[in-house]
Amino acid sequence: MPFVHRDADGTILAVYQEFIEGTEEIDPHDPALKTFIEKNLAEAGKAMTDEWLQSDLALARVLEDLIEILMDKKVISFTDFPEGAQHKLRDRRGLRKEVSYVEDLFVSDDDFGDSEGGLL
Repeated sequence: MPFVHRDADGTILAVYQEFIEGTEEIDPHDPALKTFIEKNLAEAGKAMTDEWLQSDLALARVLEDLIEILMDKKVISFTDFPEGAQHKLRDRRGLRKEVSYVEDLFVSDDDFGDSEGGLL
């Protein structure tokens, strides 16, 4: 049987497999327990998905940089990639140039060293 810890309003705050002081035994089929588990599983799943997404995005950036380095060193050629990959690499290169251009409009390296600092 599971044990739960509740707040003053009776809302389940935590579930345990063993008795811990301040907990009470609860029927495993209790609707409040089911609601607690469903809510927390959904939140845990979203957090896990967000973490994996951020990790994937960071790794994609590393791979993009690696491809650029290998092409600069003539280890691989742009045409070595399949047509679909070439298209994606072209699109990313264009996006990076656009972002770089916009950043350059607002911030220059000199802005960080002057006494007034900040944006133009």
